[in-house]
Amino acid sequence: MSATALAEKKPELDDVMLAMDVVDTLRHRERVVDMELGAEAREAALLDRLRDIYKAQGIEVPDRILKDGVKALEEKRFVYEPPKGGLAMSLAKFYVARDRWMKPAGFVLGLALFATAVYELGFAGPQQAAAERTQIELTQTLPASLESAHAAALALAETDDAKARVETAYGDGVRAAQNKDAKTARAAVAELATLKDDLALDLTVRVVSRPGEYSGVFRIPDNVPDARNYYLIVEAVDARGRAHALEISSEEDQATKRVEMWGVRVPEGVFNKVAADKQDDQIIEDAVVGRKPKGALAPDYDIDGAGGAILEW
Repeated sequence: MSATALAEKKPELDDVMLAMDVVDTLRHRERVVDMELGAEAREAALLDRLRDIYKAQGIEVPDRILKDGVKALEEKRFVYEPPKGGLAMSLAKFYVARDRWMKPAGFVLGLALFATAVYELGFAGPQQAAAERTQIELTQTLPASLESAHAAALALAETDDAKARVETAYGDGVRAAQNKDAKTARAAVAELATLKDDLALDLTVRVVSRPGEYSGVFRIPDNVPDARNYYLIVEAVDARGRAHALEISSEEDQATKRVEMWGVRVPEGVFNKVAADKQDDQIIEDAVVGRKPKGALAPDYDIDGAGGAILEW
């Protein structure tokens, strides 16, 4: 069978495919390109060479297709040129490689979100809520509590000393709230409440007369070795005999404490009289030495010459 007959039996390629094949043939036969394109009648010679190549393969290619293939080669029409770099190319490569970076990035993002949630819920959130509560307390709750406690205590105060103590505590609380010192402001509210409770009490001051406890002591001052200071140990009790703590200041070191028992300094004669009263049967019949009236904070003694107090003996 002749080559022509073989060519007739082969399926015809469309023009574009043939042109691409021509370009591919030329590209892979660099020697032909170098030799033929460098000649003067390069296109005609190249066309003749291409006809021989395809004829040897039993393929009949029209001249117009061969010419179009040569032209496409010169124009690099079917040559793939990688796109130049740039932001778009970088983003495209980044997207193509998403299988490699997506999981680690997702893990890091999840970890960051978890850390943020922990911080917000465990630290920043509670801290902000606490700050907001403190602000409300300083601007609303504490001022209202101070006003209420001040009015209640002042309504019971009857002595100048008691009124002065109430006003001092109230002033300290107001200044503390203005200075955003919630702790001190709360303490002032508590102090006003304590003052109110103390002012409401009507108490009797009596000498302690219980087994195992002192009813009186004496002190020898360090700087006056020949002198003695006599003290009766007393307590303030209500109508049911229950002792209540009062705020007492020591004349020895000026310390002020709330105590249920303290020593009140009395003349030597009064001290000896109470001592004699107790010696016969260990009971002090005349034990009442004063009272803490309602509306007052400090005890009022019935003993002439009664003075300072001590807190330890």
